[in-house]
Amino acid sequence: MVFSSPVFLYCFLPIVLAIYFLIKIEYRNVFLLLSSLVFYAWGEPRFVFVIILSILINYLFGLLIHKCQVNVSSIISKIVMIVGVIANCGLLFYFKYFDFFISSVNRIPGVDWPLQHVILPIGISFFTFQGLSYVIDVYTQKVDVQTNLLKFALFKSFFPQLIAGPIVRYVDVHDQIDNRVTKIDDFAYGIRRFVIGLGKKIIIANTLGEIADSIFNLPYYQNSMATAWIGALCYTFQIYFDFSGYSDMAIGLARMFGFKFKENFDYPYISRSITEFWRRWHISLSSWFRDYLYIPLGGNRTGNVYFNLLVVFIVTGLWHGAAWNFILWGLWHGLFIIVERLLKKSNLKIKLPKIIGWLYTVLIVIVGWVLFRAPDLEYALNYLGIMFGALQPYNVGFTVWYYLTPMIISTLFIAIIASLPVTKFIQRQIGSYEQHSGLGLFVQNAYISFLLILCMMYMATSTYNPFIYFRF
Repeated sequence: MVFSSPVFLYCFLPIVLAIYFLIKIEYRNVFLLLSSLVFYAWGEPRFVFVIILSILINYLFGLLIHKCQVNVSSIISKIVMIVGVIANCGLLFYFKYFDFFISSVNRIPGVDWPLQHVILPIGISFFTFQGLSYVIDVYTQKVDVQTNLLKFALFKSFFPQLIAGPIVRYVDVHDQIDNRVTKIDDFAYGIRRFVIGLGKKIIIANTLGEIADSIFNLPYYQNSMATAWIGALCYTFQIYFDFSGYSDMAIGLARMFGFKFKENFDYPYISRSITEFWRRWHISLSSWFRDYLYIPLGGNRTGNVYFNLLVVFIVTGLWHGAAWNFILWGLWHGLFIIVERLLKKSNLKIKLPKIIGWLYTVLIVIVGWVLFRAPDLEYALNYLGIMFGALQPYNVGFTVWYYLTPMIISTLFIAIIASLPVTKFIQRQIGSYEQHSGLGLFVQNAYISFLLILCMMYMATSTYNPFIYFRF
């Protein structure tokens, strides 16, 4: 079920909210758990067993680790933790990477193993990493083990974050599972945040996504340099507003039910280095890799800092998809972060003007998104060749003005403005909603109402409605 679909907006969400606030508090967790399983089953009924299996694996390993720490020894508990990590990774490997592994092995001469054509369950990368963090945190005693299966199942399957994040850690929500109150201000904030995310998705991401898909679906040699750049720019904004829009909707939905999720994006396209970009982009994932991979590898404390960074970004690429272009995308970002660290540690006193740092970052990010979006590595390299003039198209399909319609130009303009922290500036001028400023309340309520009506109009006239991160 997609947040921006009519069935969710007009049926599922109103019914769940109404029942949730009508029933007694002691039944609300069970109701949210059942609602979350229905939410997942709506789109992937055959894979409900996967999320249930993941719940049971992590719940049982959490109990085993705790019992071993209390009654046996720390060595045994560490072994149990490692087995739990392997069990989680094994589940993810089978569904996401098994066919990629087979196809890679088949490149060896004389090897021809049959592909299994394993179908990827929606959101498996997200809820697997959620489970991994819980098992590891129980072992390191950052959190107390959850002995109540229903409460743990709610943590793992809570529908706002189930299929596309943010990656919520147990340490951040365990108190909220037992003790939470939805105040009027919280509910109002949740609605506003959800509508803003819906607007990002429906108005910006979907509109630009159609152009990006149209251009990337062409044979690379039918693109001119200009159309190739348009496709790359449209995808750059599509993926940001698609994913940050989903995160906004997830944070808003959670707030309506009394949960407070951490932010997942912080205007990444204003970054002036790739290092800064990764502090602002998909924060729940980058912080997850920092805490559960980079630091355990040694982090900044050993002489293998650059090796550790490469490992982290290769795995980051693999987390996003089982293909070589995703691995190259991860390496691309990792290499520039290493270069930035080397320059920072060197004796060279290089201080670029802010605009140059921003242009450098944007260029690296856009090239990376081409690697990310392309159907395969060969197409990506050829597409980049067209973009930078190394290859010449010999059968241009459409001119640049075929794509740059007034609608697309205006949407690109809106995307640029929305990528900047404009709202923070406006709130400083008129007063924030939370401060109950009269002008602030009026302006924001009018804006949210207008945005919601506009989203409904877009939904009524368009059938294009994918979520990019669902496939991860």
